[in-house]
Amino acid sequence: MAAAGVPPARRPAPGAAGARNPRAPWHNERMDEFVHPLTGRYASHSMRRLFSPVVRFGLWRRLWLELMRAERDLGVAIPPEALRQLEAHLDPTEAEIARAGEIERETRHDVMAHIRALAESAPAAGPFLHLGATSCYVTDNADIVVLSQAIELLVGRAAGVVAALADFARTHHDVPCLGHTHFQPAQPTTVGKRACLWLADLLGDLERLEAERARLLLRGAKGTTGTQASFLQLLGDGSKVRELDRRIAAAFGFPGSFPITGQTSPRKPEFYLLACLSGIGQSAHKFASDVRLLARLKELDEPFGEGQVGSSAMPYKRNPMRCERITALARVLISLEPNAAWTAASQWLERTLDDSANRRLVLPEAFLTADAILLLWRSVAAGLEVHPAMVRRNLEEELPFMATEEILLAAAARGGDRQELHERLRVLSRNAARRVKEGGERNPLLELVAADPAFRLDAGRLTELLDGRRFVGRAPEQVSEFLAETVEPWLASHEALEGDEEPQV
Repeated sequence: MAAAGVPPARRPAPGAAGARNPRAPWHNERMDEFVHPLTGRYASHSMRRLFSPVVRFGLWRRLWLELMRAERDLGVAIPPEALRQLEAHLDPTEAEIARAGEIERETRHDVMAHIRALAESAPAAGPFLHLGATSCYVTDNADIVVLSQAIELLVGRAAGVVAALADFARTHHDVPCLGHTHFQPAQPTTVGKRACLWLADLLGDLERLEAERARLLLRGAKGTTGTQASFLQLLGDGSKVRELDRRIAAAFGFPGSFPITGQTSPRKPEFYLLACLSGIGQSAHKFASDVRLLARLKELDEPFGEGQVGSSAMPYKRNPMRCERITALARVLISLEPNAAWTAASQWLERTLDDSANRRLVLPEAFLTADAILLLWRSVAAGLEVHPAMVRRNLEEELPFMATEEILLAAAARGGDRQELHERLRVLSRNAARRVKEGGERNPLLELVAADPAFRLDAGRLTELLDGRRFVGRAPEQVSEFLAETVEPWLASHEALEGDEEPQV
């Protein structure tokens, strides 16, 4: 992004006005007003800042500056002092933002309030601010810049998730485990192969998100109904109007602006973006749900802090609270996609204002929620604990049933009648299942088969048939191929965020 992009963060000295509270970031300085959980507890400082007033209003000022520069270069008589004063006031102070708030209470118009407040600080620039523009020139263009930067932040954060899951899959690529369909025992797979299911989903989401980001264009300078009539009057030449649009887009690092708009930027791209974020929510929900199920089977646990408390009543509890929070946040994120669809559907002719308050809520909430999910997801994926003994025990309890075809073939090879053996196995399997369910026994099928002379198989031969690695097919090879051919090339071109933030609660 060019220098005209998101305003740089200011870092006040410790103890200075505006310095970040050294206490936990979810601490509420004022306990008598609502604090949004996304900003108070869950989302990162980086994402919160992107959607902050100081960034938003700083972008408005940069948009006015680029408009003035382009208009001057294309023939509008704008004095150098106007540009110098505006350049000196690109980052709004708290006092200037407060002053704009006072003016807005009178005008009930946020953009006009900021124009007047800025004109008080940069009086030489005042007469030339917003020349030919409508409110959406600053509001919608600034939103697009922020969304583009937010996507970049999410992809960098997601790269950390991908790297953690890839490491997990590589480590456990050939560890046999019981598969589940309908959450009932099914053909074995490997612990690493299951992780690749999570990886494949997330990579698909990120591929679509990056494709939508690549298609993002700036709204540009389009005027009140998208016809550019005001700029044509100002510049007197259609080619200059097109050049004005091009220059503004280039100043903010975009390849161009939308060729056709009404007063606002098109709302469909926002729906497409939220559909991608919904996909991330869906993938995160499946991952977290799988971990919760496997935790109940005692095969897998999310990380658990040394002093972490699982329950206020039951001291022994180790609840998968991070994964539970992921699923909770994912439900919110998924639910925001149809909201964006209704915003796109509800546009009237060239513009309607009933999307404004909605977008102020939905766009930040969607990106802050996705950010919070990815923070949690990375922390869980990087600290997943596998319990090999329980993985092996759960597999061995069901493996005799999985091995019935192997037993059938081995017994037939020793001269048994295949059809008679099949019927005997069916009866013995049902008997074994009944004893497991009704008597709480360990699976007795192997003992029953070994005791039946029709099979001519002793316990040693049966044990050989029950090596879990015989039943996982190409799962280990699939993991290695997927990591080498898909995941590692993606990671090579996507750097995870350095010093990434950790969930605080």
